[in-house]
Amino acid sequence: MPTISQAKRDKISEQILHYLFTVSPDSRFTAEVAKEIARDEEFTKALLQQMQKHKLVIEINKNKTGKEYLRRQRWRLSDNVYSVFIKNQNKIQHFSNF
Repeated sequence: MPTISQAKRDKISEQILHYLFTVSPDSRFTAEVAKEIARDEEFTKALLQQMQKHKLVIEINKNKTGKEYLRRQRWRLSDNVYSVFIKNQNKIQHFSNF
């Protein structure tokens, strides 16, 4: 399999962040994210884990009752990233009103 350049990885990561923003404040399983951006689940999981190290996304490994997932992870935007997205959305909407 050919390697993917860092620039392309960054673009795909942006797609993931945008998708997670559109479903916020909900979280999504790795498989759902991969399906939405039309990428392999393992590749998507690796990107999500990399973004987690940079504190862009948060992994949720427990269900609503507190039971820990054994094989699955859900993901959501970190609070800081969400606030940046909201701030930028408000700027874009403000300028589009002119």
